[in-house]
Amino acid sequence: MMNHRVWRLSPYLALALGVLISAPALFAQGPGTENGHWSYLGGDAWHTRYTPSDEITFDNFDEVTELWRFNAASFGGSTPRATPTYVNGMMITVTGDRRHVIALDPETGEMIWSFTEPKTHRYEYSMRKGYGKGISYAEIDGRGVVFISTPAFFLWALDADTGQPLENWGEPIPLDGFSQTGGVDMVADLIDGWGPWERHNSEYDPDEGIPLELGYITASSPPIVVNGTVVVNNSAEQGYNQTRIENVPGDILAYDARTGEQKWKFHVIPRPGEFGHETWENDAWAWTGDVSSWAPMSADPELGLVYIVTNGVTIDYYGGHHPGDNLFSTSVIALDADTGERRWHYQFVHHDIWNYDTPAPPVLMDVTVDGREVKGLFQATKQAILYALDRETGEPIWPIEERPVPQSRVPGEQLAATQPFPTKPPPFDLLGRQPEHLIDYTPEIYERAMQIAQDNNLFVPMYNPPTTVDDPAGPAWLCPSDGGGTNITGNQAADPLAGVMFVTSSSRCARHAVMAANDSPLDSPEQTGVTYSAWSNAVGGGGGGGPSSATLDGLEIWKGPVGRIVAYDLNTGDIKWVIPHGDAPQEDQDFIQNHPLLQGVPNVMSNRGRSGLATMVATPNLLFVSGQAADGQPMIFAVDKETGARVGELEIPGITRYGMSSWTHDGHQYIIVQLQDGLAAFGLPAAMPAAGDAH
Repeated sequence: MMNHRVWRLSPYLALALGVLISAPALFAQGPGTENGHWSYLGGDAWHTRYTPSDEITFDNFDEVTELWRFNAASFGGSTPRATPTYVNGMMITVTGDRRHVIALDPETGEMIWSFTEPKTHRYEYSMRKGYGKGISYAEIDGRGVVFISTPAFFLWALDADTGQPLENWGEPIPLDGFSQTGGVDMVADLIDGWGPWERHNSEYDPDEGIPLELGYITASSPPIVVNGTVVVNNSAEQGYNQTRIENVPGDILAYDARTGEQKWKFHVIPRPGEFGHETWENDAWAWTGDVSSWAPMSADPELGLVYIVTNGVTIDYYGGHHPGDNLFSTSVIALDADTGERRWHYQFVHHDIWNYDTPAPPVLMDVTVDGREVKGLFQATKQAILYALDRETGEPIWPIEERPVPQSRVPGEQLAATQPFPTKPPPFDLLGRQPEHLIDYTPEIYERAMQIAQDNNLFVPMYNPPTTVDDPAGPAWLCPSDGGGTNITGNQAADPLAGVMFVTSSSRCARHAVMAANDSPLDSPEQTGVTYSAWSNAVGGGGGGGPSSATLDGLEIWKGPVGRIVAYDLNTGDIKWVIPHGDAPQEDQDFIQNHPLLQGVPNVMSNRGRSGLATMVATPNLLFVSGQAADGQPMIFAVDKETGARVGELEIPGITRYGMSSWTHDGHQYIIVQLQDGLAAFGLPAAMPAAGDAH
């Protein structure tokens, strides 16, 4: 059901138009897309990936054509996770392992300028080189400024017109080839006052950064600028590869956007006397780390809040060395952007050992629930749960229950007794594997599927804990796996005027076991830390069979789609529709359609979609969705937001991940997709560079 609230002007846009605002009011979209722009990573500060650009419609989508293509080979390859920003007639993004910042002419795709940070040892070590997701933009004293955090964990402020580092900004970086203005060495700020560094008793080397025996920090998502403050998140070494327990906490840093001066630091692992310190039941807070915030951030400038989602603690799949719920791991934290003070938090997973790190930015929307206007925050997760919170207070919009979950048989592990389960909205994919998830086209098919699941012990609870490699039951099944639900390779989108959110998901399971860390083949001299965990990820412990591959005469026994897009009306907390992610291969569809057990059976889902995630953009008219056709051709599908019906198809030159944006340049709407080797732009023929006077 549509939200029929009257559209309200943002106070920022209203003031720009000279409109007198007599009282504050909820408004339909956060700032960032005015005048056809896409000035935040997610389009607007609320990260809705909604554009008001509406030149492309149901009626003309079949006319959309490729306008230009940019090949990133000269930068050593592309960055398939980035989303371009469009501001003031210029498109700006990052590309390559070096995270080169590039500005392109949006009409032709020709490069205007580029910026590259010199190499350092800490860059060479970074395990997130090619993970750059984009840039942050703000207007500071009438000048456009691009902010970028790099794999080596430097912060740069660049003139948006020239790409040159700003003068009289930041601090000199004493390394060869580095600009002596326009940059900040954030590693030095991160470790300042941190006990393990203070006790290390060595001189800081800006080329090395943090000594590996203490930890490592890098960045993959860009900063976000909120009311003149540049807030910087970070990323750590992948926990599923780690065997040792020391690391640096991923504390949140903030800088004055005008000067580069550090404003504050928020401790993601609370120190003595800080809120949440009691959730660490031994002294692990003093030497372990991670709790990084690698997913992008969202913000509400009107409230002055920035919303940051976090990772788990060093390491994945075992947490015996850090008993307790471990705030602020696997949480959303609302911080005052000016002071860094915690306004509220919500922890999605207590004592997270499942690698259920929060992989997507919060989506902010104003909704009307039971006649009450709510400033909402909606968080999609790997565990296929959508959490709905009031973004002013952190209180659940609908009740969230703490329910008992299985306990671990791994020696030394102490899991939380309960985990939070929302009563609304419903999950967007299968939670665990339960009898209600079995295919039920006919009573006979359901009974046979049930027998297969029971005979092979295929039912799996949520939060099933890993086992040891010598456990007679074998490696534990985790459904959804840490690669299931939603993840960073796709993205969510929303229509904030209607209060509707679109979530992409993949129905995956995986097996996990742990082994003695000091025997792990994952261990190497390049690992961070020095002390081995009792247990760590057992490589190759997954094995075959299990829930994901179970079939009944060739039919998968679990309901599909295997990859899906789910639309939620978040005024009611209900699902509007579910569609497959793209098209299943034609031979798979033919097999289901011709299956003897299904002849004459109505409502059989022959197109179960494809495993994997979609990238999406919402417009006033349509939902643009990436996917593959039945023959494998990469596509952008135009989808009716109200019904989920596919109303158009556009072939694109390659698989796209994560980074789609859409905006208006010179009166024409563009759709930009990220390719493995660069970027491609699409629009109506009138936007073609050769159209000349048609612009």
